This record gives sequence, C-alpha cells and structure tokens, in this order.
Amino acid sequence: MPTGLGSSPNDAIAASRFSITVDGTEIAQFNELVGITSEIDVIDFMENSEQEMGINKKLPGKRKPPTITLKRGKSSSMELYVWHQAVLEGKIGAARRSGSIVLYDYEGKPVSRYHFHHGWPSRISLGGLKAGANEILMEEVTIVCERLERVE
Repeated sequence: MPTGLGSSPNDAIAASRFSITVDGTEIAQFNELVGITSEIDVIDFMENSEQEMGINKKLPGKRKPPTITLKRGKSSSMELYVWHQAVLEGKIGAARRSGSIVLYDYEGKPVSRYHFHHGWPSRISLGGLKAGANEILMEEVTIVCERLERVE
C-alpha cells in the first residue's frame, strides 16, 4: 500500500485531498485537514510508599470525544448541512453516523484512513468573504464522535 512520498512505513504521508465517506458513500471532499484530536484527561495522584513520600504519579482519566476538523471551498452540495441540520432539530439518533476520513495522495490513491463511530457535525462555519475580492468562500466542519481508529 502506498504511504505517501516513499515506500517505507516510516516515511511521512503526503496527502493532497481528503474525503468523508458515510455508509460507503463519499459525501464530501476537503482540501485541508485542520486536525484530528484524540485526548485523555490526566489525573495527578500523590502516592506515599514505605521508601518514599510524595511520589507524584500521572494516571489516565476520562476520554474526551475525538474531533475531526476539515476545511474546503464552499460548494453547492447540501449533504453536510442536512446532516448538521438534523442535530439542530434534535434528531441526534438519526444524525449519529459512522464512516471514514480518507487521505489521498497526489495520484488519487488512498494513503491513510480513519474510521469514526457515531459521529455528527457539531460545528459548521463559513469564512469571511468580501465583495469584489478574488477569494473562495471557505467552509469548516467539525465532527465529534464516540470512537476513532486509524485503520490504515
């Protein structure tokens, strides 16, 4: 399987575009992956033993929900907005979906894939745009999910 620029598993992954697939169907393409965040709170624990007093330990606490943030030029597609609208209308059961974020190289071949489970778009924002400017309207989408795993 290609891994970006080189063929070694230790080579950096180079991706030129990203997509979201839900139920096996690609629903959106993006040109920027702002970030994928998986985080666990840290618990500070002070422990005493017979040999030492006041040993400060770090323990894993509660998991924070993983987030995926993507950015693209705004298109006429309504897929993401309809998905977000279901959440706004309180239809969270119907809005929770599982799918993948796929990273593609410059030749259009997948180089990495992350599966998300029970995800929903918590935030959609549009960037600023000025009349007469030579710019593209940018859309940013944040998806929260219950579980995230890198599968390739």
